[in-house]
Amino acid sequence: MNTQTNFDLVLFGATGDLAMRKLLPCLYQAHVAGLLHPAGRILGVSRSELDTAGFLAKVETNSKIHIKQNFSEEAWASFIKRIHYLTVDVTNPDDFKTLADTVKARKETDNVVVYLSTAPKFFAPACAELANVGLNGGNVRIVLEKPLGTDLKSSQEINTDVARYFKEEQVYRIDHYLGKEALQNLLALRFANLVFEPLWNNKYVKSVQLTIAEQLGVEERGEFYDITGALRDMVQNHLMQMLCMTAMEAPKSLDADDVRDEKLKVIKSLKPLTSADVDADVVRAQYTENKGMNGYLQEHNVPAGSRTETYVAVKAEINNERWAGVPFYLRTGKRMAGKVAEIVLNFRDLPNHIFENSQPAPNRLVIELQPTESVRLYTQVKTPGAGNKVELTALSVDMGKAIQGRRAEAYERLLLDVINGKLALFNRRDELEAAWEWVMPIMENWENSPTPPHGYAADSWGPEAARELLARNGDKWHEEQ
Repeated sequence: MNTQTNFDLVLFGATGDLAMRKLLPCLYQAHVAGLLHPAGRILGVSRSELDTAGFLAKVETNSKIHIKQNFSEEAWASFIKRIHYLTVDVTNPDDFKTLADTVKARKETDNVVVYLSTAPKFFAPACAELANVGLNGGNVRIVLEKPLGTDLKSSQEINTDVARYFKEEQVYRIDHYLGKEALQNLLALRFANLVFEPLWNNKYVKSVQLTIAEQLGVEERGEFYDITGALRDMVQNHLMQMLCMTAMEAPKSLDADDVRDEKLKVIKSLKPLTSADVDADVVRAQYTENKGMNGYLQEHNVPAGSRTETYVAVKAEINNERWAGVPFYLRTGKRMAGKVAEIVLNFRDLPNHIFENSQPAPNRLVIELQPTESVRLYTQVKTPGAGNKVELTALSVDMGKAIQGRRAEAYERLLLDVINGKLALFNRRDELEAAWEWVMPIMENWENSPTPPHGYAADSWGPEAARELLARNGDKWHEEQ
């Protein structure tokens, strides 16, 4: 995937947490792997009154520590030569003139990537100022970090504001889950293997589970998290992308719009939720104190009596020929008993049983995205001995060990795709707004409901109500099977 694209990467919010923990370390890895043009330049931009030397001192302290592999002082020294810094206040037009002069001074640049790792309220004014100084031409790409709005209306407003200055093909709405190798591998698993695709439908699949569980609580982010919650933070974006990649039809090609057209069809096929559906098919909960760990209401900067959810479970239905009648369970939570992101397909029972077991457990396919990247197919095998009993055993493939080659982190892959102008792994406007439209009835129901969130003990797998949600269909969460 070597590239000769000569670029300027303008990184707004360069002194922030995301830039230091993820973006700069991932750019370092791409540099070490020889995937960046030798003359490619990184322009760190923020309000902080620093010069390049001062910024590099921050990078040395706050970013270098997050590089866990392929590190050498020699490679680091060559990488930081790419980095320059400019003080830019989004409210100061003169700062943007200085930025434009700096960018335009390099005549050999093929394209300019402007990464807005800032609060969404700065997207529109930053885009306006970029346009005012001519940094919105055809060779400029704008990257918008989530959250892109807090509801459908605010998302539409942001997209409309950005569209005044940048064409849709210039806009890269980033969701780092789409950069995960295991999620991308899902397309290969489905569409490059005849053994799976014929089974990937309601004739053979009883239910599907999509889980993103985190062991950490909100830590020091209580103030931010309390106005966000798990629904906005995880369901509307990450889980929705996992759903689309799991349920979509085969695209005509892997070109950006062919892939995104099929993802949009999935979202458009989701059964709309009424308020009664939300009451019956959505569980919201908060973690409570357990094993010496704080409950959500005891966390720093969380207001007393907050009803913000740290856990959501949703039963969704896709009204199309392939998936009609198959429940899709979407689940995410903080302070869970394990850290995992996975897709589980539960297959239907066999119609007859010739073995001694009264009802052998059905087959199950588990695609794990984190903490490891693996595929496990649970199949029945005969137990040793004279009897005729069978038991469930996993056929497992560790993708990291099975397939040789360097595995890039999600942000590295996505940053390289922006530099190279590849849009397939980024959200299109209609796709994003359709996702917001689907979750809006949940948000509206919760705003008007007097019912508080369920509680679940920290270091558990969630509230009893989430288990009951599946039990109605004769299902269990994967960890209980």
